[in-house]
Amino acid sequence: MEIWKAAVLGAVQGLTEFLPVSSSGHLLLFERLLGADTGGADMFLGIMLHAGTLAAVLFVYAPQIFRLLTQDQKKLWLLVLATVPAALAGVFLGDVTDRIFFGGEWLWAAFALTGALLLYADGRRTYVLRPLNVKSALTVGVAQAFAIVPGLSRSGTTLAAGIAAGMGKEDAADFSFLLSIPIIAGAIAAELWKTLKNPLYVAAISWQSLAVGTVCAAVFGFFSVRWMLRLVKGRRLYGFSVYLFLLAAVLLVLKIVA
Repeated sequence: MEIWKAAVLGAVQGLTEFLPVSSSGHLLLFERLLGADTGGADMFLGIMLHAGTLAAVLFVYAPQIFRLLTQDQKKLWLLVLATVPAALAGVFLGDVTDRIFFGGEWLWAAFALTGALLLYADGRRTYVLRPLNVKSALTVGVAQAFAIVPGLSRSGTTLAAGIAAGMGKEDAADFSFLLSIPIIAGAIAAELWKTLKNPLYVAAISWQSLAVGTVCAAVFGFFSVRWMLRLVKGRRLYGFSVYLFLLAAVLLVLKIVA
């Protein structure tokens, strides 16, 4: 795969990872639009570009992570608890999801579902906010497990789940972004292990392309996470719903006429 294509895909990954529009769905879509040859290693490419966005969220959330490790042990254990559902889904359903959904034919439905979840999150008014607890952590964790489906936004799904559990939008967004750290790190480790066992798995993607793509994902991811935090404070999420509904409609029409 050409380096410039890897740079574009890295930028797409970085921009869409923390915005509630599904980075995996957009990455799959742009791979098709660019004609990027991954040699069947779509999952590996996506996970490696996630390493860039992992670096971005670690940088932005470094002070909070330090407080978690040194002061807020309760929240740290709730993060661990919320990580379990997605970790189990990745281990037992990852390959099945890859076979069923990474062809892209169901992207329109997943985008539309994400748009509906964002409308819910933007319109819900919680008058009595509940602090983070075991129930809300598990609710967000289960929602994150469903987001292994391309087109179903991880940040949008977990944000909506947190709000449904009674959390405020800012608290739900913070928990969602912190929750991405162990999941992304675990997925990276799993894909690297696969690569070590079978180097031919990624033969179509050079390490130079991966490096450029990862750097682009980190840079654009940094701006994306900061932008999303400002949007949550301003309660402006409906625009993403409109975008996702329009994108879903276009993809569905193209699917029908193809």
